[in-house]
Amino acid sequence: MSEPVPQENQAVPPAVEATTAPAPGQAGEGETPAGPSKGELKKRAKEAEKAKKAAERAAREEEERKKREAKEAEDHAKQNYGKLPLHQSQERNHRRFLKFAELSPESVGQRVIFRARMHNSRAQGAKIVFLAFRQQTHTLQGVLVVSGEKDENQVSKQMLKYSQLIPSESIVLVEGVIKSAEVKSCTITNYEVGIHKLFTAVEVGDLPFSIDDASRAEADFEKAEKDENLQYSRVALPTRLDNRVMDLRTPTNQAIFRIQSAVGQLFRDYLNSQGFIEIHSPKLQGAATESGASVFKVQYFNGTAFLAQSPQLAKQMAIAGDFERVYEIGPVFRAEDSNTHRHMTEFLGLDLEMAFEEHYHEVLEVLDEMLKNIFKGLQSKFQHEIEVIKKQFPHEDFLFLDETLKLPFKEGIKMLKEAGAKGSDGEELGELDDLSTENEKFLGRLVREKYKTDYFILDKFPLAIRPFYTMPDPTDSTLSNSYDFFMRGEEILSGAQRVHDPVFLAERMKSVGIDPASMTGYLDAFKLGAPPHAGGGIGLERVVMLFLKLGNIRRASLFPRDPKRLNP
Repeated sequence: MSEPVPQENQAVPPAVEATTAPAPGQAGEGETPAGPSKGELKKRAKEAEKAKKAAERAAREEEERKKREAKEAEDHAKQNYGKLPLHQSQERNHRRFLKFAELSPESVGQRVIFRARMHNSRAQGAKIVFLAFRQQTHTLQGVLVVSGEKDENQVSKQMLKYSQLIPSESIVLVEGVIKSAEVKSCTITNYEVGIHKLFTAVEVGDLPFSIDDASRAEADFEKAEKDENLQYSRVALPTRLDNRVMDLRTPTNQAIFRIQSAVGQLFRDYLNSQGFIEIHSPKLQGAATESGASVFKVQYFNGTAFLAQSPQLAKQMAIAGDFERVYEIGPVFRAEDSNTHRHMTEFLGLDLEMAFEEHYHEVLEVLDEMLKNIFKGLQSKFQHEIEVIKKQFPHEDFLFLDETLKLPFKEGIKMLKEAGAKGSDGEELGELDDLSTENEKFLGRLVREKYKTDYFILDKFPLAIRPFYTMPDPTDSTLSNSYDFFMRGEEILSGAQRVHDPVFLAERMKSVGIDPASMTGYLDAFKLGAPPHAGGGIGLERVVMLFLKLGNIRRASLFPRDPKRLNP
């Protein structure tokens, strides 16, 4: 549809223009805009000044923080701690190193240097750390305190932190000053060391167990069973022996093997004073040397040899060679599949042999005095070690008399029968029956109760239960001139007068099934003439076990050997 056309002379209405009124405060068209008010400008100025001051303050704080961090990062004690380079004997300064056992009142105030194991550490707040250092049976407390002084003895926070990261059992080198103190957590209770320098010489990795756990007494575990707040880890004997190097570090083991060493030394010292000489016999033999013990066979080139079951025959041959009095300390091998608390397949024998003038009791008395000398020496010179061991293995002190109790074998049997003891077969105990382990212990308890001693001698054993070279009794052919020595109800020495006549010796060999031709060298020595003689053999580890009441002979052996153990 087309738009209408206006008619001629019709007026066209003018266009209407839209206009908008300016808002309040705004300039209209052609007018100058109005500025902020004075109040607004003042407000903005204040905000800008405030922001400027805040920025300046933040900048100052950041600068101070950086300075503080830089200052803290600057360790003025770094020369006083750290890991030492590999020790290759680079130098020798002839410094005197402290042994904890030497500490005395005169040590207070002295500057010392020592090497020790890091036993443990504990922090007290942010500026103090207590460290425990160990040397064998002794532990010493060390104190590390952060100091502000910038001198050669400064201790920094970094040094404090380093000390807490040193693994237990690491070997450390420490310098400091000895101070008087009251300490409960270490064996040395009246001194401590103020630490100035602390270096790690040897670090260690993962440990199979802790020394603290390996040092606990059975009473500690019994207490823990009743207190849920106590958490202890029991270290079993096989675990100890599998990790023997670690186990040997316990104060108890350090003390045990000092006692063992002392037994050997006291044995030597006494016999040397009595005119004995030490011999060293071979441990490879061409024939078995004991009729009553099993023997280890070894390949010997194209033939067979045997590991010595004792130095018995060599000792006797030395007597035939006019040595008169001899002793030996050496290994003894027994191929017995015996897994008891007191047997091993290899042990240390303390053996002696001696010519006598009139009666074999002359030798028995030398043996007795020698053992009492050992007991007295241990109790007088090694009381510290004994007390250390008692903490883990509590026991009564070993009792022995000035005049040792000597019981005839038959008297010992009588005491057992009167107390109701039976034979190993459960039947009545016979006068000539060998003593079982149980009856030995029972007799030991009876003797202690009646005679107040842990140490006694049984004499005149039945001939049938003794080795072929044992001399029979001159008046009773069922008995022999033989003896055993006992500690806490267990045998520790077996000995006798030996048969020194070659014809009689050959007869004795045949009576126990030994062919004299297999021991020609031994018999020939007596054909050349030998004086009457006697002796005995002692098990070193058994003496130590029983004196200290350790309960198992393996605890008294450095690296025990039994039917189930050849390592380490």
